[in-house]
Amino acid sequence: MLVMGLGLAHFGANAAPPAQLQDWPRIESAVKRDEALEARIATILKGMTLAEKVGQMTQPEIKSITPEDVQRYHIGSVLNGGGSWPGMNKRATVEDWLKLADRYHAASMKARTPIPVIWGTDAVHGHNNVFGATLFPHNIGLGAAHDAALVRRIGEATAQATRATGIDWVFAPTLAVAQDVRWGRSYESFSSDPAVVREYAGAYIAGLQGDLRADGTVVATAKHYIGDGATDQGRDQGNAIIPKLEMVNVHGQGYYGALGAGVQTVMASFNSWNDVAGGVDYGKMHGSKALLTNALKDRMGFDGFVVSDWNGIAQVPGCENASCPQAINAGIDMVMVPDDWKAFIANTIRQVEGGEIPMARIDDAVTRILRVKLRAGMFDRKPSDGQFAGKAAATVHRDLARQAVRESLVLLKNERGALPLKPGQRVLVVGKSADSFANQAGGWSLTWQGTDNTNADYGNADTVLTGLREALGAQNVVFDEDGTGADRNAFDAVVAVIGETPYAETNGDIVGSENMAHSRRHPEDLAALRAAKAYGKPVTTVFLSGRPLYANDLINLSDAFVAGWLPGSEGAGIADVLVASQDGTPRHDFKGRLSFSWPGVPCPAPENRPDPKRPALFARGHGLSYAAPGTVGKLPEPKQDACGAATSMPVFNTRDAVPFAMYVEAGGAAQALGASLNDTLEFPQGKPAIRVATTQINTQQDAKRVTWLAPARVFSRSAGNNNLNAMASADGALQFDVLVDVAPTSPVTLTMGCGKTCSGSVDITQAITRAGIGKKATINVPLKCFVARKVDLGGVDMPFSVSADAPFSAAFTRIAVVAGAAKSAGAIDCGQAP
Repeated sequence: MLVMGLGLAHFGANAAPPAQLQDWPRIESAVKRDEALEARIATILKGMTLAEKVGQMTQPEIKSITPEDVQRYHIGSVLNGGGSWPGMNKRATVEDWLKLADRYHAASMKARTPIPVIWGTDAVHGHNNVFGATLFPHNIGLGAAHDAALVRRIGEATAQATRATGIDWVFAPTLAVAQDVRWGRSYESFSSDPAVVREYAGAYIAGLQGDLRADGTVVATAKHYIGDGATDQGRDQGNAIIPKLEMVNVHGQGYYGALGAGVQTVMASFNSWNDVAGGVDYGKMHGSKALLTNALKDRMGFDGFVVSDWNGIAQVPGCENASCPQAINAGIDMVMVPDDWKAFIANTIRQVEGGEIPMARIDDAVTRILRVKLRAGMFDRKPSDGQFAGKAAATVHRDLARQAVRESLVLLKNERGALPLKPGQRVLVVGKSADSFANQAGGWSLTWQGTDNTNADYGNADTVLTGLREALGAQNVVFDEDGTGADRNAFDAVVAVIGETPYAETNGDIVGSENMAHSRRHPEDLAALRAAKAYGKPVTTVFLSGRPLYANDLINLSDAFVAGWLPGSEGAGIADVLVASQDGTPRHDFKGRLSFSWPGVPCPAPENRPDPKRPALFARGHGLSYAAPGTVGKLPEPKQDACGAATSMPVFNTRDAVPFAMYVEAGGAAQALGASLNDTLEFPQGKPAIRVATTQINTQQDAKRVTWLAPARVFSRSAGNNNLNAMASADGALQFDVLVDVAPTSPVTLTMGCGKTCSGSVDITQAITRAGIGKKATINVPLKCFVARKVDLGGVDMPFSVSADAPFSAAFTRIAVVAGAAKSAGAIDCGQAP
């Protein structure tokens, strides 16, 4: 009911929300307050020292902390990031995970005040960091299934898998209501419809948490609070520029469902929020007391704890990885500080003793953490207790995942009788994703970005190709990836399995000036379809992607077109729907309906700002079936290379930014860095001149640390030319973040290249030296510096090249050409640069 005079609503997990909320609503949680438990919390808290309390608020990464450290520093939580495993072994067994969990737990219970450590993991589509565990479809596919009961069962299965490894807390589900699918995390959003997200939030959390104390349940997380799906142009960690009523009524809905279901933790988001219309700039979520405390805890009534994201406190103005009283005062209860946790503890103790952080705020945070641990029964068990502990079989739920794949598929076109495929038909299968677990699983799969995996890294799984061979008979299926080498008389139909390659946060973003045509980023898919079409046989395209993309050209080349999203480990679920039974009737019909609209132009409008001049091709909720067919016809293919004036051209951030690739060079020989985020490259072999490893400057695994052992260079290059003249006219600069480990004693040179005989260099030694040791600096080199050195900005193929000699070691990230950056304070003065 509405609370008169306050404009607030009070409703439970399953009640329909009011049509229009005027403010943050009061939510009735399924988990009730227990006064006996509260008394126990007060007793424990009373006996704790300040060091013990701050330790409870600290969450290091398992690569950076030992069980002995957990005991010594009274650590309250650990986490494993994506691509982090026990012993850094990607194929660590369930028993390996469980043994480490038991060691952490035992250490925590030997501390002066025994409080069990809680281990958190990103189990976002199954227990996805564990070798052999089932990977369910990513959230966007589950949203298309429109089946909340199925989502609850997936939550239950994920909880069992997680408890099998001794881990008791998952950072899921993501409750973003994504509005602009330029966002690289769109596949983590169930839908652009807030009602779907709200319903799924309650179902997923009910599945994960059960009654909290039951065997085989885990603590769930509602993330990322709040507005991560509302950022301008879909920029990851960007700014949501929307009015309050939109935030409350759209982006808050998932949290209302989650809080009603009793979620015990909420993760703060990296994004900012500026309510321009209301005249309130909330800034970074990690530092917003108005949102973390006033809205979430006080008004909505959340009594669990708020955890920060990976080094998220460092993005609050005036803060750094190891120090942020502002974030704690704003309402962060547990701080995810993966590597700098010892310094964080020391700084926070000093800040409490100095009065920057009130002791009452510390006590409130620790009370909340203890409340969750007690509610979850963690004081009464160790990780190896329970029916699922140590059992690899508990991580495998293939039938459920296969059902989820079937239900998530959306049929967008089916003409010329292309589908269903009939038993006995001979089928040519083409496309890079037909036999690729990495492409069908996407990001957050064994590794963070999902990039440095091979088929051998996936156990208990089937690719789409395997499923088609199983359904049609191996003798009836021929695989030719590019579709150019087949005999047209050897088959009756073609199935093309194409789509995006893996990415996770930040790296999947499509910048606002770039069009959203899939073929622009993946021309190999267009080539494969053209080759398939040339055979004259019916062509079915299965499009695997983390979001809807402009694909009119691909749809026109296809007789049938299926949105397959990112199905996870059970690619054979796709064949279940594509291939008919022996009598020719469908074994399973298409049930999926779009949970986002599908763009009909290369530069579509975001869902929350529709534009009749840029209409969707298919509306949210659309989907054909065998029982309810339809026709599409020939679609227009408008050409639009750009979607407005470019404000930036990404070059590198964690991994290469299309169309660039990173290389090292020494002694006249060069080598690409490759996709691995865990390996260290030394080049050349035998007597290396340069060493490159993945590290962090702003966020997880976002940078490359380059160590010079002799004269060498690291550079980024594209196969074609890039015209930067417009950027130069807009005061553009080559911009990058750097963190120096070892200062140079000889010149460091930054070069921009424009062909084999065209280049210009700027000495950046002074800028590198001014950056200091161990502190991030952003360096801006105006494009006019390179123009003055005879660089042809109309044909740049190498925007970034750093040459140096030993001793010098520094990490680089966020390399881009950025409009306006030449006017930044501290930008290199071209006249003074050597």
